[in-house]
This record gives sequence, C-alpha cells and structure tokens, in this order.
Amino acid sequence: MAHESIQIIHDEHKGLSAMLRSLRMMVERGPGKNPESFFEVLRAMLFYIDEFPERLHHAKESALLFPPVARLAPETRDVIAQLEKEHAHGESTVRDLQHLLLAWELVGDARRAAFDDATTRYVDFYHEHMRLEESVILPAAQRVLSDADWKELDAAFATNCDPLTGKYPPDPSYERLFSRIAMQAPAPIGFGK
Repeated sequence: MAHESIQIIHDEHKGLSAMLRSLRMMVERGPGKNPESFFEVLRAMLFYIDEFPERLHHAKESALLFPPVARLAPETRDVIAQLEKEHAHGESTVRDLQHLLLAWELVGDARRAAFDDATTRYVDFYHEHMRLEESVILPAAQRVLSDADWKELDAAFATNCDPLTGKYPPDPSYERLFSRIAMQAPAPIGFGK
C-alpha cells in the first residue's frame, strides 16, 4: 500500500535533487558576464535549501518517522543515528556554504575553489543521505509502521507543500524566492540568460 507521506518524501527528494543539480551547474558555469545575478541566484538556492529541507522536511523525519522505525525495526538504528547526526549538522553546513559563497563574491576568484569543493562535497553528501532514507528507512517503515502511524505521518507531511515538487503553488511568502531563481538562473536551470 502506498502512503501519501512516502510519496511526499520522494517528491521532496526529487525537488531537492533538482535544486542541488542546478546549484552544481551554476557553479560550473561561473559568474560569466553577470556576476550580480549569478551570486544572487546562488544565494537564493542556498536560502531555499536552508529554509525548506533543513527546517521543515528534516524536522518531520526526525520527530515523526525515525523514532517509530528505530523502535520497531532495530536493524535501522545505526543508519537512523547517522541520518540524525547529518540532520543536526545540516543547517550549519548550509551556513558554511553561504559564507564561502560570500567570500567568493566579495574577495574574488581566489575563493572560488573553496566554494566549489565544498559544494561538490555537499551535493554528494546530500544525495547519499537521501539514498539511505529511500533504500533503508522507507522500506523498513512500510514493513513495521501501523495504520495509526501512517495516518499521523501522512497528515504531517501533507502540510509541507514544497513548490519544487511541482504539485503545489508557491507559498506567497516564497513566491518571490522561486521567481528570482527561475527568472535569473540561465537556461537550462531557469529562464534567464
């Protein structure tokens, strides 16, 4: 049986994965002839990652999904401990990236390699993080959680409404953020030049 929360988690992972790929593509392209727009788009992308996945998506996984799975499927406890540790450090890691980006923008190309290297590590880390959730935790959850557990998870995740999944209109408070990314990021990432 497919549960709404599992589909939402998969959809949010796909949206985040697309944002991470776009971030990598932007860094590989570099500022080109429009550095102001380039750095603004990267700041907006990092802000999104900090604001949505780190504060909303991870919080619900940590509070509602991981505890019952760890209790009912003890073989997942080591993976859950690793994922929890990663959740705990996620916000500071994004802040470190934001600082490295600011250094590149203000100090110049001498700081580009540090941001590039940190971004590559972060994107690789995040893809592995999502892979573990999808290949270990979600299958275990499907095996061990009760209908009551799923009802609570489905209700909680249904309120996320991440517009990057393509299923929800942007929250009005984030509409400007997504518009900025889409309109200023160059094709194929967005509609800008």
